[in-house]
Amino acid sequence: MVRRSQSSNPRSVVVLTSGTDWGTRAAGQRRSSGAESEIPQRQSAKIKALQQAIRLANLAVDKKNWSTARYALSRARALTDALPANVAVRERERLSAVRKRYSARNTPAAKNAQQAKAAPAKRTGGRKPAPKKSTTKNAVQKPRPAPVRDLGDRLINRAALGYSSADETERTRTR
Repeated sequence: MVRRSQSSNPRSVVVLTSGTDWGTRAAGQRRSSGAESEIPQRQSAKIKALQQAIRLANLAVDKKNWSTARYALSRARALTDALPANVAVRERERLSAVRKRYSARNTPAAKNAQQAKAAPAKRTGGRKPAPKKSTTKNAVQKPRPAPVRDLGDRLINRAALGYSSADETERTRTR
């Protein structure tokens, strides 16, 4: 038998094959959830594991690592189901807050909040923004040619350039 995993996800289920089902082996793989991991026996260990799963889910949601957040939330759900309802009330509240943040990851409100966070803080000086120019005029206008530079009264020494004799240049200067 050969142990094969085509996925880079360490939590994916690994299929043991004898080599005869190579074509259909990948279809048998699926992403494992945190619910399949072992649940501790003692209640204090369950609460500690629940706190750890909530912390991991919070960190994953902060870093937008959605697959890790999904895994941690499913592990936390399995742990809360294994605990009595009146135990770990604070942890359950924290878990519901993380679930809300996770479920709101693709909503327009979350995207707006992300854009507002990314925008730099505005200065509160007395300056007002410049009025916006209309774009319809700019589309119709032709581009302006570059301005012609005024070179002033410059004299060119044509004799030095080989165009004429020196006495002709003297005549051009006196004009």
